[in-house]
Amino acid sequence: MRSILHLDLDTFFVSVERLRNSEFCGKPLIIGGVSHNEPGYQNRGVVTSCSYEARRFGVHAAMPIKLARKLCPEAIFLRGDFDTYQKYSRLVTEVIADQAPVFEKASIDEFYLDLTGMDRYFGCQKWSGELQQKVSKETGLFASYGLSVNKLIAKMGTTESKPNGALCIAVGTEKEFIAPLAVRKIPQVGRMTEQKLRQMGVQTIKVLRDIPPRLLEREFGKNGISLWKKANAMDDRPVVPHRERKTIGSEKTFQTDTIDINLLRTELLRMLQELTFELRKNKKLAATVTIKIRYADFNTFSKQKKISHTADDHSLKPVVLHLFEQLYERRQRIRMIGLQFGKLVHGHPQMNLFDAPAKSLRLLGAMDGIRKRFGKGVI
Repeated sequence: MRSILHLDLDTFFVSVERLRNSEFCGKPLIIGGVSHNEPGYQNRGVVTSCSYEARRFGVHAAMPIKLARKLCPEAIFLRGDFDTYQKYSRLVTEVIADQAPVFEKASIDEFYLDLTGMDRYFGCQKWSGELQQKVSKETGLFASYGLSVNKLIAKMGTTESKPNGALCIAVGTEKEFIAPLAVRKIPQVGRMTEQKLRQMGVQTIKVLRDIPPRLLEREFGKNGISLWKKANAMDDRPVVPHRERKTIGSEKTFQTDTIDINLLRTELLRMLQELTFELRKNKKLAATVTIKIRYADFNTFSKQKKISHTADDHSLKPVVLHLFEQLYERRQRIRMIGLQFGKLVHGHPQMNLFDAPAKSLRLLGAMDGIRKRFGKGVI
């Protein structure tokens, strides 16, 4: 029987800001949009993270900043500093890497660890508690954890234990543990899925697990089977050993060398959409953009630009096209063109979209959902 630990840093962005400025402690703090002291402040962007004090007013992640300001006008608004957040994430990763036999970094602020077999020597729960304390002592950040037989239940245990808590779900009690929880507590169950389940009269996981899987498949497609498995506490995903992928890219070699500028731009934008989709799907953000051109005579040139961490098509499009215009000076026929994103870091897709309107984020999320369901080339 496996023993899987899920460790999640509590209100990570907020906690980092409070380490940098103790005056923020105990006050409602909202990360996202543009901070008060920046010129041209507007109520734009969405909430990336918020403190528990702000949540009491109904503020939550992905909410438009304008609405958050109405709900909690006395809150402190900060734009956020992803480079600093990444630095603290690396500190936590180093602590875990020094202690854990096998771990997976799922995002900038959450980790899975496979502790299977550790009970033969010393208890998994005792070890997990010691790791939790060590992270706090060495980084100043608080974390919560869940310990169970698989990733799904461990993660749900973490959610129920927050903040700065711990929850161990005994073997054989997984279904009992999640049964009374609302269906929205299942990871990856979004607002639309929750609404549809509510229309079916399904509000708790206990009710969901008793629905025949064929009925769920009819209503939700392949996601219906996944829903049924999650409602029945089934999850066989392994903990994938942590390896940092630093680049992602795509190249197109033309059958016939071309000088068609519209074709070249179209290919670059197609690569851009596919690569940013992969970044968001894998919870990655890029900090460099590189364009590569190989001419008909096989001479190859490239040009790179540093950017703020992002995975957003709209902010990257002008960068990609500008680099191409700068690089394509010889006006000769091109054999191959390529696009690469580098210096990848872990991060939720919305983390880089501090300035993006909520409508744009919803559109981006909807398009990603269509690609996941019907394939990358459907849009």
